[in-house]
Amino acid sequence: MSKLPGNAGVSVLGDKSLEFYRDPVHFCRQRVENTGAECSKKSNLFLKDPTDLMTNMYGDTVITTNGEERLGTELVLGLFLNVRAEEQPELFQEISQLCTLHWHGLISAPVSLKVPLWSSGYSTALDARDKLMDIIKDKLENDKQGFVGSLGSLPLPDSSSASQHLLLFISALIPKALASLLTSFTLALSGDQQQTRRQLLEDPDYLRLVLLEVQRLWPPFIGGRRIADKDSTLAGFHVPKDYGAIYISHSVHRDPEVFQQPDDFLPERWSGRNAGQEHFLCSFGNGPRNCIGTKLTDVFLKEACMYLLNHYDWCLDPPSQDLEYKWLPVSRPANTPTVSFTQLDQTPSDRSNDTS
Repeated sequence: MSKLPGNAGVSVLGDKSLEFYRDPVHFCRQRVENTGAECSKKSNLFLKDPTDLMTNMYGDTVITTNGEERLGTELVLGLFLNVRAEEQPELFQEISQLCTLHWHGLISAPVSLKVPLWSSGYSTALDARDKLMDIIKDKLENDKQGFVGSLGSLPLPDSSSASQHLLLFISALIPKALASLLTSFTLALSGDQQQTRRQLLEDPDYLRLVLLEVQRLWPPFIGGRRIADKDSTLAGFHVPKDYGAIYISHSVHRDPEVFQQPDDFLPERWSGRNAGQEHFLCSFGNGPRNCIGTKLTDVFLKEACMYLLNHYDWCLDPPSQDLEYKWLPVSRPANTPTVSFTQLDQTPSDRSNDTS
């Protein structure tokens, strides 16, 4: 059994960090051969890292402890905080900007530094977090309606628990995941895909297969970090207890031992050879510490996709574009794609439903 290569280095960068951040997919392709399935099968041996950036930025919540774009922003702020853009535009804008600054803390070197006229990105993110917490605490104390009112009345373990969880729910994570997946769905169904779009309207279950394949090929988040709960082995390497392990969704999702023709867009695989194997997808985590917001994201995404399918045809304009992806901090095309949407003719009943 081999020892793990490399070293963690200093607290900010390890010996391979810069190489990884430049191109994480290329980095993994050079080093990983058929380890995705093994990582997924052993996900129960790894716990959420209590010292990672998620904990620093959000506090102790159900996804950071062990044992326990506009569309997305409007959805989460309206649902969880009773803040609607049309009713409170200034507050909505303030929260949106703070959420964006806060998000940058997850993609910044964890160095809190302030000097006159300048602050590090991480320090700015922590300041944004504090301002968001003040807004959330005010809502919990004074708003008795909706989700925030219900949460404020619950007998939670301590006074900060409700506000920390609301911070997680309204953060930029859900909007960015939605924007990434919706972009990938739109691009995957552009071009000569009219037949596929018609099939999606006629067979709602096929939409589930398409969205699974979109998530497999273009996971919104490149991966995550876990701590080994016990001594284990991965791909012949000994991983001691309490060592950190980074999993890369892109590599796991394209493991040829699990997914035949791994680089091809084949939604039918999820009703055939890979039926019932959704647990191999790990863009939202995996195992007992996976993201609790996955189901909610699924609901939002399906509604947005069905709206597009019912109301528009679309295609790349121009048809030939560079759609090479970049993967950090969120997966999306490196060059902004341009897509032409054509509104479909609607029946009177359709127009009536839209008005309502």
